[in-house]
Amino acid sequence: MKHFTFRFLMGLYRLLFARRCFYPLNRLLFNLSLRGIGILNDEGGSCSYTGEEPLLRRIVPQWQTPPTILDVGANTGLYANTVKRLVPQACLYAFEPHPKTFVELRRQADIHGYTALNVGCGDQEGTVPLYDYRTHDGTPHASIHRGVIETLHKGHSNATPVDIITLDAFIRKREITRIHLLKIDTEGNELNILEGLKSSIDRKMVDVIQFEFNAMNVISRAFLRDFLLLLPHYQFFRLLPDGPVALGEYSPIFWELFAFQNIVAVSRDCGIRI
Repeated sequence: MKHFTFRFLMGLYRLLFARRCFYPLNRLLFNLSLRGIGILNDEGGSCSYTGEEPLLRRIVPQWQTPPTILDVGANTGLYANTVKRLVPQACLYAFEPHPKTFVELRRQADIHGYTALNVGCGDQEGTVPLYDYRTHDGTPHASIHRGVIETLHKGHSNATPVDIITLDAFIRKREITRIHLLKIDTEGNELNILEGLKSSIDRKMVDVIQFEFNAMNVISRAFLRDFLLLLPHYQFFRLLPDGPVALGEYSPIFWELFAFQNIVAVSRDCGIRI
């Protein structure tokens, strides 16, 4: 009955409104609906507005021991500072490869009590160019993908060589046995970073992974389905301003929306409920 009702309503709407004169209205409704399902909620500019802080508030009471948290693509420390405010006892590592941005991140780390590292992360170790605006270097748009600056943001790029490590190697070196939360915001490089963590993921050492998915993934050619295949034992959620909503069964029309959103993958074996 539900399926019949849905098909009837969709058919009726198509009959009445799938017309050229209603195209501006439908485009407006589409843009409004995107915000309603957790897309483009970065416009408020805070961890609360994007749903990141409400997510942390759901998770924090479930941690029985001081958590180990990795913030990859920490920029100047907004997210890391929020974490330390909510979980002062957390062992937090913040990664930022851009040398200019790192100066402020290190200052924030000294104030708030976490470890800042001037390196990027990827699927193999080495040195790669990090692209940013030629006239305004050290922005949140900095990416290893030149097209992020030149194609998406229509800017002239400047390249800075930065060191890249894998998170698997970092975890082994630090003798870390569990990652309670991994947050990644690296302007299109998120999938590569998870591929550099595959050994730890396969050993079920990583509980919760939050990563940004947006138009940069068009440049890096990474689909949400690629993340799903890499994380088969995880349940996927999309963050709304008041918390996460399960994405459910994979559907290209609903999952593959290349605009700002925060996706959360929760291991089915870690016991965390969000």
